Amino acid sequence: MSDHTIKALTPVTFDDFAALVERNKGMFANCWCTWFHPEDREPDSTAEDNRAFKKRRVDEGIAHAALVYDGDLAIAWAEYGTPEELPNIHHRKQYLATTERLPDYRVTCIQVERSHRGQGLAAVALRGAVELIAHAGGGLVEGYPHDTGGVRKKNSSFLYNGTRTMYEREGFTYDRPKGLGNCVMVREVARSAPE
Repeated sequence: MSDHTIKALTPVTFDDFAALVERNKGMFANCWCTWFHPEDREPDSTAEDNRAFKKRRVDEGIAHAALVYDGDLAIAWAEYGTPEELPNIHHRKQYLATTERLPDYRVTCIQVERSHRGQGLAAVALRGAVELIAHAGGGLVEGYPHDTGGVRKKNSSFLYNGTRTMYEREGFTYDRPKGLGNCVMVREVARSAPE
């Protein structure tokens, strides 16, 4: 995987992210990775609305992701942020009822371009997010992957946040179930020394 590099989603890299999303038809019903953000957008948003919303949040420094590059082409990403930046997690009511402490950061969405799937890039994206979180000060990080039990096969298009097994390989530990097919995985990430 040394051929791949990680860059943060910023105003400078937004066009690379946009090209990735556009090549993949906006991802999940033209979401543009906006679903987990606060509800300060129109309920019947179009793809163009969601793109503009995401761009505004990136420009304001309140939308974060690790972009995975193959050369100059962004081919995967992992969205992360604070609970304030990304409050709209699935099964939120159940999650809050079983939460003792909110994390410092959460990873809410991992996507790999269709033509690059099956190469371990979701794990590369997750590692990139953890690395960027470490540079931002570290802390308790949560992810909400699918808990397939290592048995059930699921179409990779629907694994919007990877699998429990992948998170375990990346140093996360199982905390509790969330909904019918997801779980809460946690990892304490140390602050990274400035480069």
